[in-house]
Amino acid sequence: MRVKGTYHWGVVAAVVLVVELLATVVWAVTWYLLDREVAAFRIERPEVLWAMLAGPVLALLFLIELAWRNRALQRFASAGTLARMVPGNSSVRVLLRFLLFRHGLSFLVVAAAGPQFGTKYEEVKSEGIDLVVAAAGPQFGTKYEEVKSEGIDLVVAMDVSNSMDCEDLRPSRMEAARRALSQLIDKMRGDRLGIVVFAGEAFVQLPITNDRSAAKLFLGTVGTNSVGTQGTAIGAAIELARESFDMDTPGSKAVIVITDGENHEDDAEGAAREAAAAGIVVHTVGMGTPEGGPLPVKRNGQVVGFRKDGSGNTVVSRLNEPMLQRISAEGNGAYVRATAASTGIEALVADLRNMDTSEKGTFTFTAHEDQFQYPLGIGLCMILLALATGDRRHRRKMMEAA
Repeated sequence: MRVKGTYHWGVVAAVVLVVELLATVVWAVTWYLLDREVAAFRIERPEVLWAMLAGPVLALLFLIELAWRNRALQRFASAGTLARMVPGNSSVRVLLRFLLFRHGLSFLVVAAAGPQFGTKYEEVKSEGIDLVVAAAGPQFGTKYEEVKSEGIDLVVAMDVSNSMDCEDLRPSRMEAARRALSQLIDKMRGDRLGIVVFAGEAFVQLPITNDRSAAKLFLGTVGTNSVGTQGTAIGAAIELARESFDMDTPGSKAVIVITDGENHEDDAEGAAREAAAAGIVVHTVGMGTPEGGPLPVKRNGQVVGFRKDGSGNTVVSRLNEPMLQRISAEGNGAYVRATAASTGIEALVADLRNMDTSEKGTFTFTAHEDQFQYPLGIGLCMILLALATGDRRHRRKMMEAA
C-alpha cells in the first residue's frame, strides 16, 4: 500500500511500460511502411537508429530511480509526518515530464539519422512521344536522379473454389494461398504483376501492374466467394493469364497457378503446353496434402459441420499433386508444394530471378532532400515542455493538502 507523500510507483511503472510498447509498435510500423511502400524515402545514416535502444534503458533507470526515491522518503519520516512535510509530490507530473523527455529524445535520434524524401516521376514512352507523369511524393529541389526499373511480367492464377476452405493447411488452404501471394508481392522489385481468380470460371482480378500497393489491396478481396460458379477451371485460368500479357513487349513472362488441383474440369495440361509454346513459363503451387481433409461448413466464422455428398458421407478434399506436376512439366516450369512451414514461394522466386528481365519503366527522383527539421522540431518541443513541467503540484493544492 502506498504511503502518503510518496509516488504511485506501480501505476507509473504500468503506464511507462504500456507507452514503451505502443511507441515501439508505432515506430516499427512507420519504418516498415516508409521503407517498403514509399520509394522516395530513405535514411541517410541508418546506423544512428541504434540509439533508439537507449529509450527502454532510460525507462528502466527512471523506474529504478523512482523506487529509490520512494524508499528514501519512507525512511525519512513516518507516514503521518511525511504526508505533512512533502504534500506536493505529484506522480502525474513526474510521469508526464519523463514521457515528454524520453520520447522527445526518440525524435531527436530520428532527426540525427537523416530522413530524406525525393519526388518520383514515371517516364512512359509510346510511339516516339515521351510522356512524364508526376507520381506521389512532395517536390523538393530541381536536381534529378534517374532509376530504371527492370523485371518480368507475372500473372498469378489463384484457385478460389470451395475446396480451398479445407483446413489440412492451417488455418486453411485459402489463407495459405493468400499468404503465398502476399510474400510474392513483397518480393517484387521492378516486376509487374497481375492476378486471375478461378473456380468453375476464371476472371481477371487485377490487370498487370507494377503497383504493389494495388496488388495488396486486391489481395484482401480474394476469397472462396469471389467466383459464383464452382469447379476448378485451371485450363481457363492459364488461357486468361496468357491473354493478359502483351506479347509485343520484351522480357520474360510467367504464370504461377496456386491451387489444390481437385476436380479440374478442362485441359489444363494443354493450356500450359500452349502457353509454353508462346514463351510463357507456367509454375504450379500445390495447396493441401495428399491425405486431404473435410470441407468445413461455417456460420459466423465458427465451424458447425462438414460438407456431405448425396449419400450422406463426409466429403474429403485431397491435393491432386500428380496433375499439378504434369501441368508444370508441360509449361516448362516448376512444381512446389506448400506446407505448414513454407508456402514454397521462396523457391519459385529464385527461379523467376533467373529469367531474363527487361526495362519496365523509368523512374526519375529529385535529389533526396533532408527532412530532419520536422522530427527535430517535434523532439525539441517535447523536451522543452518536459523541462517546463515540474514534479510537484500547484502551490494552492499543496497548501490545501497541508
